[in-house]
Amino acid sequence: MTTARTIRMLCAAAALTTLAAPALAQAPTPWVLAPDMGYGYDANGKTFAYKMGTNNAKFLLKGAKKVPKNTLFFIGENGQLYMRSGPYLEDDGKFKFGPG
Repeated sequence: MTTARTIRMLCAAAALTTLAAPALAQAPTPWVLAPDMGYGYDANGKTFAYKMGTNNAKFLLKGAKKVPKNTLFFIGENGQLYMRSGPYLEDDGKFKFGPG
């Protein structure tokens, strides 16, 4: 009986998790970028994170551009990384391009 009860409890927990997951996915989460890391997007559309040093920081900054505030990064249906500058939140704080 204990095994059957445990299985029912696990099934109930799994069902609740499945129902709650879409609601949790809607909340915005901070994008954690570290000052000692570099983030790459290669020619094949793969993303990478690299640990950076400071011995060639001047070379790194040469040709670099600041990302404007209010910039949204996203992957399009074709797998391409895009960025869009401009507002991406509605007046009420909801994500302008979210579902429904």
